[in-house]
Amino acid sequence: MVMSASAETVRPVIRLRGRSYVAFVFSPVVPIADWLSELDATLKGSPGFFVGKPIVLDLSAVDLSPLAITHLIKSIESRNIRVLGLEGVEQARLSLGMPPLLSGGRHCAVQEIEPEKPQLQQPTSLLLDQPVRSGQSIVFPDGDVTVLGAVSSGAEIVAGGSIHVYGALRGRAMAGINGNSAARIYCQKIEAELVAIDGYYQTAEQIDAALRGRAAQARLEGHSMKIVALN
Repeated sequence: MVMSASAETVRPVIRLRGRSYVAFVFSPVVPIADWLSELDATLKGSPGFFVGKPIVLDLSAVDLSPLAITHLIKSIESRNIRVLGLEGVEQARLSLGMPPLLSGGRHCAVQEIEPEKPQLQQPTSLLLDQPVRSGQSIVFPDGDVTVLGAVSSGAEIVAGGSIHVYGALRGRAMAGINGNSAARIYCQKIEAELVAIDGYYQTAEQIDAALRGRAAQARLEGHSMKIVALN
């Protein structure tokens, strides 16, 4: 029996399948900088929450130029978040390289983001048994800083907890830098250039002149800083 020398060409079959995924939808609002700050706060509580998850960017609430859209996408992706697609914007505002314009999405319930509770850390402290001189910067984000001497003008103390100065405080003291609003600043003689707690601050011009040269403490009451004399 003679067999044919010709062989049929076997081509792979391309199969198209439908598959559904739940995507998170980001709906930015203006000002975009504030919205990104809120995103950063969410990521701070759950750094890996959006990793590997499809994200759709809904631009229907903002009126952004193509350049601004490009900048926004890059800002999101710089936070290790991949934008899968866009919606709520005209195709004419999109350019090559942008995620595709999507349509037909439907609302669905998603689990709310619950920031992970930070691990409690044992309090630590840093003791400096000599003055802090002008030009020196002491940064200790893990706890309290105690200075057994003066802090000169032009010097700086930065602490995650409270700051205690057993001398004149003439430079800058910034306590509670990691969001510790309960931190305080104590000094034997307040002549500070600046005192700050958890981002709230007062400069030398704002500190009550009647307190100058006196023992004092600074603390937060709500969203304002109070500096009072130590009797």
